[in-house]
Amino acid sequence: MAPSGTPPLLTLSVDCGGGGIKAAVLDAAGTAHAPAVRVPTPYPLPPELLVETVAGLARDLPAADRVSLGMPGMIRHGVVIHTPHYITRTGPRSRVDPALRERWAGFDARAALESRLGVPTLVLNDAEIHGAGVVAGTGLELVLTLGTGLGSAHFDGGRVAPHLELSHAPVRRGTTYDAYIGEIERHRLGDGLWSRRVARVVEGLRPVFLWDRLYIGGGNSRRITQAVLDRLGDEVVVVPNSAALVGGARAWDLFA
Repeated sequence: MAPSGTPPLLTLSVDCGGGGIKAAVLDAAGTAHAPAVRVPTPYPLPPELLVETVAGLARDLPAADRVSLGMPGMIRHGVVIHTPHYITRTGPRSRVDPALRERWAGFDARAALESRLGVPTLVLNDAEIHGAGVVAGTGLELVLTLGTGLGSAHFDGGRVAPHLELSHAPVRRGTTYDAYIGEIERHRLGDGLWSRRVARVVEGLRPVFLWDRLYIGGGNSRRITQAVLDRLGDEVVVVPNSAALVGGARAWDLFA
């Protein structure tokens, strides 16, 4: 907490998804200092365009002292190892562009954003940022985000564990988790049948993680039917999608 009489430390929190990129400026308590802004994710999306898109959002918000950015894929120490959507030509589930895949692989997103925005920056997997906004810091906590695909992160005593790309693992007949419970399947099946698939995924992962608490977030978490929620158990909690932005402010205490 900032000493009395000093300005609060402000974080530009950016949540990058397959369909949209949104941002807000928050203080350490997670209070927004202006309405959040959002733009559709532009495609094709080379790394430099993502940086400029974030810079454009920042111009529409109060000045911040630091930046937290969450994006889909495998991110290590701010460097993109792999990102699933941004290497495609027109967005999720479209054809992969080999040139984009090459440009994203090994891209130092943290260094690029720090250079462009001129403030310290954290770049993490988007589910890790989401988790930072909700974890209690006790026991093994798993975070699953439901949106374009499946995002995941897990925490032990509040410390984030090395990232696993569960979204790419096969779940049924070679179908990945991304394809099995992603937005395209939700739209095709309807919320009822799709929710039953979510329940199968949760029950399948339960013996793998033996979590103390499971948080389900992301834009589609609110689509899970009440009947399925009632079956999942008391240790499963649905959290608001706004946690992705609140987590950007808290991430500095957990990850920096």
